[in-house]
Amino acid sequence: MSEIPGDLKFNKSHEWARVEDDGNIRVGISDHAQSALGDLVYVELPEIGANVQAGHGVAVVESVKAASDIYSPISGEVLAVNELLNDSPETINEDAYEAGWIFLVKPSNKAEMDELLDADAYAELIENEDH
Repeated sequence: MSEIPGDLKFNKSHEWARVEDDGNIRVGISDHAQSALGDLVYVELPEIGANVQAGHGVAVVESVKAASDIYSPISGEVLAVNELLNDSPETINEDAYEAGWIFLVKPSNKAEMDELLDADAYAELIENEDH
């Protein structure tokens, strides 16, 4: 298992959120999630300008095994999506925490970040799932 970056917060549904220098939130799925899904073949990205709600589905990733909804860890407006994933969805498999990000949100309520799991709590969650 790869290291879980300490600057990330996580949903129990395996999405990560990173606060960028400008205060916006970059979102992707965890290395654990991409590993469980297997080789990704398609990513349905949210629309730029869409308003998303914390805990609601905003995107879909499809692997050779299954399709899985991606839930936003925070409410706000989608500012950008990772267009690279249209042609190379496997980028998430290769680099889940950096190049494989899915979308960027301008948060409407930053306090929602406090409700997410930190890296240690997330590590404990996936440890317990595996047993």
